[in-house]
Amino acid sequence: MPHVPPDIPGQLASKGPMGSLETSRAWLLRRLDGLLSESLRRAPLSALTRARVLAAATCVLLLLNVLYTLSLQPPSDEWIWRAPGGFGSLGMLGALLLLRRVRSTTAPALLLCASMLWGIGFTLVLYWNSYISTHATLMLLPAFGVYLLGPRKGLLLTLLTILLMGIVAPFLHLHFGLTAPPTSPAFLRMLHVASSMALLSIWLLGALHSTAQSGAQEALERTLKELRDTERKLTSLFENTDDMLCSLDAEGRLLIANTAMKQAFAQRFGQEPVIGQRLFAPAPPATQELWAARFRQVLQGERLKLEVEYREGETRVVLETSLSPIRGEDGVPQGIVLLGRDITARKEAETRLGEMHRTLVDVSRQAGMAEIATGVLHNVGNTLNSVNISAHLISDGLRKLRLSGIGRTTRLLHEHSRELGPFFTQDPRGQQLLPYLQALSRELREEQEALMKETVSLTEGIDHIKAIINMQQKHARTVGAMETVSVPQLIDEALRLHAVSFERMSIRIERDFAAVPLIVTDRHRLLQILLNLLNNARQALAGSEPKDKRLRLRVGLAEAGGQLFIEVSDNGQGIAPEHLPRLFTQGFTTKKEGHGFGLHVSALSAAEMNGRLTCASPGVGQGATFTLMLPLAPAEAPAESSGGMSASIR
Repeated sequence: MPHVPPDIPGQLASKGPMGSLETSRAWLLRRLDGLLSESLRRAPLSALTRARVLAAATCVLLLLNVLYTLSLQPPSDEWIWRAPGGFGSLGMLGALLLLRRVRSTTAPALLLCASMLWGIGFTLVLYWNSYISTHATLMLLPAFGVYLLGPRKGLLLTLLTILLMGIVAPFLHLHFGLTAPPTSPAFLRMLHVASSMALLSIWLLGALHSTAQSGAQEALERTLKELRDTERKLTSLFENTDDMLCSLDAEGRLLIANTAMKQAFAQRFGQEPVIGQRLFAPAPPATQELWAARFRQVLQGERLKLEVEYREGETRVVLETSLSPIRGEDGVPQGIVLLGRDITARKEAETRLGEMHRTLVDVSRQAGMAEIATGVLHNVGNTLNSVNISAHLISDGLRKLRLSGIGRTTRLLHEHSRELGPFFTQDPRGQQLLPYLQALSRELREEQEALMKETVSLTEGIDHIKAIINMQQKHARTVGAMETVSVPQLIDEALRLHAVSFERMSIRIERDFAAVPLIVTDRHRLLQILLNLLNNARQALAGSEPKDKRLRLRVGLAEAGGQLFIEVSDNGQGIAPEHLPRLFTQGFTTKKEGHGFGLHVSALSAAEMNGRLTCASPGVGQGATFTLMLPLAPAEAPAESSGGMSASIR
């Protein structure tokens, strides 16, 4: 049992009639503990009590021995008469010094008893008297020997005392002629005083032992009370938890189990667990062997955490089980703590969550596919407008070709094929034929150039549609093929695709292109963004009031460096301030026939190119400016967008 700290008795002092006594007792114990070493103060309760009694006895005997030596009236002034008291005092003082340094009371107790035996033996030799052999001081040696040194060493000390009193001293007096001095009244008085003091010392030592034992007992009772309170709290916690908890010894036998463990065990095996029996004794042999192997792992110092699944009828039960070793004072595992928690509901919830996740993934994939389809339709639709216009212009040009004039000329030449010379020189129609053919040739050449121009525009539109479809078919890629691009040239290509619609709406194009380096980027993705921005500006200008409709395009380098900016500004309808934060959100639009997808896809594409698309507008009717920021150097990895089409695809 661990010792009670020295200051606990002082804390036990209570108020009332016994308060003063208990305070004095606590004060005395603190003083006695001050004479002990740190090891003795931290010794178990029995060893601490013995050390306190030894310290008190040594102090009392030292005081009595000094008083006896000083008050002694020997028959002569020779120093030998005071030698027993002097040497005895030195031995007792040495015992006190040893108590401050040793871990055990054996050496100080031996020194104290040896000092007492020396003093009594020397006195017997000097003062041979029948009174001395029956003196009360002799009672101290057996008492100290048994209590401080134990029964065996105490018996040895008692036998030495008997040998000295009964054999050695008489033998010296009889055979060596040692005679005792005459007994004087003063000597007899001193013997009686010493006897009284010895009896008083025996009582005092008994009282000191009782005091030390009583204080320690009170401290022990207080500690036991605290331990019982702690035990009640732990038992309450142990029993009130919903988790299954039990402890096992090294053989796997049950030591203790809480109510939850007993109930779960009874539900599974049809009986409650038996204390002292192997925990899984009712289980099949295969289960017993499995758990025995797990117990052996834990007893080797490992900690196990596993999920145990079994069935109760049609019900599936899953337990989260933890096995931990119980270590002794030497750190060697001596038992096992088993903790079980029913996680059936959690596992079912995880299963349902997994199913919901798979469903959400499927829905997200379908939404992504729909979003891709919408993007394809939107981007292809924008390009088809230009393709459709070019196709109509080509059709109109072909329809207006003056092929009828060529036919009439051919018939006229055929009619005069035998007289072509006179026809060209004398006939007025023949004279006009050559200028007519020259004029017709010029017109056909001009119409051919116009048709070729529209054919090139048509081909570019078709190529762009093919690029959009190819890019969306390979939607698993986050970026397309990287190309070295001249941004002003690419803007001109985008303008050419919208040229006819801009001309019909009398939109004036203003270009402000600074000298910028070539950039390496996804050409078709950047062209898609530009087409969306130009189409958005065209729609804004179509519904605006000003007759002077302007579209301004700027290209330059950002002040921060490392970036290129493209600005698309118009003086069209403008954007309300409350709409700006939602402008790039999927599905948001202020147009009656809009679907809110073009700007959303453009912002995502800009982010995937490590760029950024922003918008600024002073307000409704004051136009808007879209700014696209792009890095000059290609990024090592594409930036991931936080939502929209790309997030849906992933």
